[in-house]
Amino acid sequence: MRDPNLSRATAGRLSSDRRRSDLHRLRTEEFDVLVIGGGVTGAGAALDAASRGLKVALVEARDYASGTSSRSSKLIHGGLRYLEQLEFGLVHEALTERGLLATRLAPHLVRPVPFLVPLPAGDGVRALPARAARRAYYGLGVAAYDIFAGIFGHGRGMPLHRHLTRETARRVFPSLRGDVLAGAIRYYDGQVDDARLVVTLARSAAALGAVTVTSARAVGLVRQAREVTGVRVRDLEATPDSPDAEFTVSARTVIGATGVWSDDMSRMLNDAGLRPGLRVRASKGVHLVVPRSAVNGETGLILRTASSVLFVIPWGGHWIIGTTDTDWQLDRAHPAASARDIDYLLDQVNTVLDRPLTHADIEGVYAGLRPLLSGEADSTSKLSRTHAVVEPMLGLLLVAGGKYTTYRVMAADVVDRAVRRLGGGRRSRTADLPLLGADGYPALWRDRADLARRHGVAVGVVEHLLERYGSLALEVLALADADPGQAQPLPGAPEYLAAEVTYAAQAEGALHLEDVLIRRTRISIETAHRGAETAERAAELMGDVLGWDAEARAREVAHYLARVEAERRSQRMPDDARADAVRLGVLDARGFAADRAVEPGSQALASGR
Repeated sequence: MRDPNLSRATAGRLSSDRRRSDLHRLRTEEFDVLVIGGGVTGAGAALDAASRGLKVALVEARDYASGTSSRSSKLIHGGLRYLEQLEFGLVHEALTERGLLATRLAPHLVRPVPFLVPLPAGDGVRALPARAARRAYYGLGVAAYDIFAGIFGHGRGMPLHRHLTRETARRVFPSLRGDVLAGAIRYYDGQVDDARLVVTLARSAAALGAVTVTSARAVGLVRQAREVTGVRVRDLEATPDSPDAEFTVSARTVIGATGVWSDDMSRMLNDAGLRPGLRVRASKGVHLVVPRSAVNGETGLILRTASSVLFVIPWGGHWIIGTTDTDWQLDRAHPAASARDIDYLLDQVNTVLDRPLTHADIEGVYAGLRPLLSGEADSTSKLSRTHAVVEPMLGLLLVAGGKYTTYRVMAADVVDRAVRRLGGGRRSRTADLPLLGADGYPALWRDRADLARRHGVAVGVVEHLLERYGSLALEVLALADADPGQAQPLPGAPEYLAAEVTYAAQAEGALHLEDVLIRRTRISIETAHRGAETAERAAELMGDVLGWDAEARAREVAHYLARVEAERRSQRMPDDARADAVRLGVLDARGFAADRAVEPGSQALASGR
């Protein structure tokens, strides 16, 4: 439990001092629950368990949300297409969670975003019956979506859908080609910065006393007879000859929330002759980011393709276009987008745009892996997005599958199993527990103009901070007030303040330059230079907090630039195998402390997930 003398925000600060303290606790204490995995499900499970009064620890091999949970479509949605697949339970569950996040738990991070469902035109009078049928079909689906949200959504937080004529649809989205459009239906879903939500979950858990440590890889299970009693952990920031580099964490229950890395947990059970009881397949989803000026529209688009669904999503001064849905069996830490993926997305979106997008329009590209419960379907797009909780060995629980939107349900389900094992009737409280930054956010948003005047910044700056930090934006503004240099925009990324980099290192657990440029901010995908022009200044700001000398700063910058170049080269490769081989030329920043003599980008650099 947190110190009652500290505020939630202070108790949830993930500083370097907090990491050292948490590492000491990992080595010396026994926990009720130890969570492996710092994605949205793992961070959600840590928060759920801590909110029930359990003694909780979380270890993550790389950074919060460094895998799937930072590479999604940035949507909190019910899954409109799942209605068509008759998965009503999944839609009900997801819409309930969407309503909770948008109205109670994280209104500063989840907000409504409008979408158009374009209705295709036909040729001449003969096409009229088909057009009417399509409008009725899609209209019925969107109406059912609204009904589910209204009845089960616990405060919908989203406006109702509306039918639009072709002329109205083109006024709303002028870039839509008139010759392929018979009209549209506008509906709303939720949008989120997925990585920032995960960091906020981890901080909210830490505020309740949970130990949360990144760059801490689980390398083996500790057992007594046929019961798991802990985990062997390696600190990837420690030098290899340090006596503290590897240690045992004792826990009464271990929860594996490792997503597409669930097979790694399976391998840890091999010597016991056990099978995990579930199989997870990885499906690669690629997204493009283009400037807002490249497409003229006020809403997003959702388009049907032959194999999946394509979204065109407004994202501040940009558009996100995605996604693909293909099987992936190569490197899971850094899935690579190939030229084939990029061409596919451009071809699909250009079928409805009056000015085709080209490679020259692309600012950023990112690829993520969806953890799907494996079934009989050959296509990953047909696999279920439901989740499963299994207990392959006493003291070990695995949770996998599901979708980002329903992370809280997954977390509650696996912690329910842990509580039954530990004894006691504590129930999940997270449906009524606002995340850090939610308290006081509505009032601050209402009075944002006054807040801007008090701090001497533009209203747009305050809006940007409130939508990223909620009421914790006051802490970022305090840094800018204390030092004029912190109030300056970052070079090459004028949407972001220097104070945001400093705050990421001071309070949000950022340990490496890529943590800030890829996840705490989105500079890596929102700028044509992919963060290269920002890296030097960001390393300087982080170094001031974390005590980096000139050599450490140069190493961080060199690694980041090598990563950017490897990603650019991989995206020119014609297929997955060659794109993956190029991307693996630069491995993870984790492990630098153990490889001081190895140049960044070298094939010999030790990998860290």
